[in-house]
Amino acid sequence: MSKSIHAAQLADTLYTGTLQVNAVSSVGFFPVSGATVTVSAAETPDSVLEQLTTDGSGQTQPIQLPAPDPAYSQEPGQPKPYSAYIIEVTAPGYEPVRVFGTEILPGEKSLQSVFMKPLETAGENAPEEEISIPDHTLYGEYPARIPEAEQKPEPESGEIVLSRVVIPEYIVVHDGAPDDVDAPDYYVRYRDYIKNVASSEIYATWPESTIYANILVIQSFTLNRVYTEWYRAKGYPFTITSSTAYDQKFIYGRNTYSNIDRLVDSIFANYLSRPGVRQPIFTGYCDGNRVSCQGLSQWGSKYLGDQGYSAIEIIRYYYGNDMFINSASAISGVPSSWPGYDLSAGASGTKVRQLQEQLNRIAQNYPAIPRVTADGIYGSRTAESVRAFQRIFNLPVSGTVDYPTWYQISGIYVAVSRASEPGT
Repeated sequence: MSKSIHAAQLADTLYTGTLQVNAVSSVGFFPVSGATVTVSAAETPDSVLEQLTTDGSGQTQPIQLPAPDPAYSQEPGQPKPYSAYIIEVTAPGYEPVRVFGTEILPGEKSLQSVFMKPLETAGENAPEEEISIPDHTLYGEYPARIPEAEQKPEPESGEIVLSRVVIPEYIVVHDGAPDDVDAPDYYVRYRDYIKNVASSEIYATWPESTIYANILVIQSFTLNRVYTEWYRAKGYPFTITSSTAYDQKFIYGRNTYSNIDRLVDSIFANYLSRPGVRQPIFTGYCDGNRVSCQGLSQWGSKYLGDQGYSAIEIIRYYYGNDMFINSASAISGVPSSWPGYDLSAGASGTKVRQLQEQLNRIAQNYPAIPRVTADGIYGSRTAESVRAFQRIFNLPVSGTVDYPTWYQISGIYVAVSRASEPGT
C-alpha cells in the first residue's frame, strides 16, 4: 500500500495511535542507524503501510496508525481494543527481524524496540528472526493464577539470601511453566521487565492512578520473588516465569507504551509493605472479570481510577488500610545513587562531573548527544546534552536531571560500558 493510500486510510479513521521503532544492536548496545522499517497491518501483511528509516539514534520518526474505538478498552467483553501490526526491520550487516502483533492503542504512543544480531555473530546465512506477540492478557485466554500466601515463610535461623530489599539489575525470566525444560530463559533489565509486564497485563488507556497502582502491584509481586529467592530455592536457575498460572505475563519482544514507561522510570524502586514485615508483599491480582481472586482486580482498579481514587487508595481498597508504599534504598548495577535532589543549570560538584562523564561515554554510541567538558559545572552545554538524552530515551525533555533521568543515564551508561568490555 502506498503512503498516499495510507494517508487516505488515516483520513477515514476516527482513531489513531502512535508507533515509534527503536533498532539497537544486540552486541555492543549501538543504535542501528539507516535501518529500513516496514510497517504492515496484521490482517493484510503483504500491503505496506509505511516504510521508514532509522536515524543516528536508531529511531524512526513517530507515525500515526489506525486504532479501534477507545471505548473498547474501557469495559471487558468488547471487540479487540488494539490494532495489531507487523514490523520488519532490515539493515546492512544485521540479521533481519520481523515482529508479528505490535499492539497499537488509540491515543497512546507505542514503543517497539528491536534488538538486531550482527551477521558476524549470527552468521551470513542466518534466517530472519521472528517474534510473535500473542493477544493481550485482558483479551486473550490465559490460565488463572494459582493462589499463594502474600507473605512467604523465612528460615527460622534468619539466614535469608537477602537481608534487605534490593532492586536487581536483571531478572531471569523463564518463558513458560517452571517445569517446562524446553522454555528459554531471558535476561531482562528489571525496569524493562516491569514495563513489559505492565504493558501485557493492563491497558495504557486506563487512568494514570490505575496504571500507577497496577505497576506497584507488579513490582511488589516481582520483588517478593527476588527477595525470597522463590524459584532458586527450589533448584531452578531463574527468578520468575512468564506463566500466568504461577506469575505474571512477560512477552518476549513485545512493544511497551510511553506513559507506562515513564511511570515505571519514576517509581521503579517502590514496592508494597505491611508494618513489621520485611519482605515485599506478594500481591496477588487477577482481571476481576473472567477470574476472581483475593487481591487486586485489574478491571475493578480501572473503575476506581475512573471515580478519582488515587493509587494508594486503590491499593488499600483491595489489600487493606495497613498497606503502604515502601522504597528500596539499594539499586544494583548503577555506579552511584541519585543525589536526592534534581541537578540543573548552576549545580556543581562530583555528582555533576559523574553525570558529564557518563553522558560523554553514552555519546560514543549515540552521537546525537553533544559531548561536554567534565568540569563538574552544570552549564548550558550539559543541559543541552541532557535534553538530547531525554529525547532519545523517552523522558520528559526538561534539561534537568531528576530521579528518572539520573537512573536512566546510569543504566544506559552501564549498558554501553559493559558491552565494550573485553569478553562481553
